[in-house]
Amino acid sequence: MEEEYLYQDLTAKIIGIAMEIHRTLGPGFLEGVYEEAFVYEMERSGFACQRQKEFAIKYKTIILKKKLRADLVVEDKIIIENKATGQIAPIDEVQLVSYLKASGLKVGLIFNFGSKSLEFKRRVLTLPQVHRANQRNQRNSNNLR
Repeated sequence: MEEEYLYQDLTAKIIGIAMEIHRTLGPGFLEGVYEEAFVYEMERSGFACQRQKEFAIKYKTIILKKKLRADLVVEDKIIIENKATGQIAPIDEVQLVSYLKASGLKVGLIFNFGSKSLEFKRRVLTLPQVHRANQRNQRNSNNLR
C-alpha cells in the first residue's frame, strides 16, 4: 500500500512542472528566470500561483516590520523556493521550514535549477511544530489586542 502525503497530487504536479522548466531552460539562469517560468506554467496548468508573497513575522508580542517573502505560493497550500546554485544547502532547508512556520502553511518545496539535474526537496511542517507555532501565535495575538 502506497503511503499518502499531504498534498501529494499537487506536489507531484509541481515537481513535474519544475522538471519541464529545467528540461527546457537548463541550468545557468538567475532564480527570477525560473520563477517567471514557474508562474507561466502554473497559470497555464490552471493553478493559482502568487509570486513574491509576503507574510508577517511575529516576534514575542509584536509584528516585525520586516516581512518574509516566499518566491511562490501555489493554491494557498505550498511554498516554493527556487535556487540556482551548485546544490541545495542545509540553510536553504532551514529557511524553508522557517517560512512554513511564519506563514502557517504546512508543505514546502525547494528546487535547485543550478545543476545539470534538477534537485528538489519537500518539507512538511509536522504537527508538533505546527502546534507549538499555533500556540505561540495565539499567545502573541492575544497580547496584540
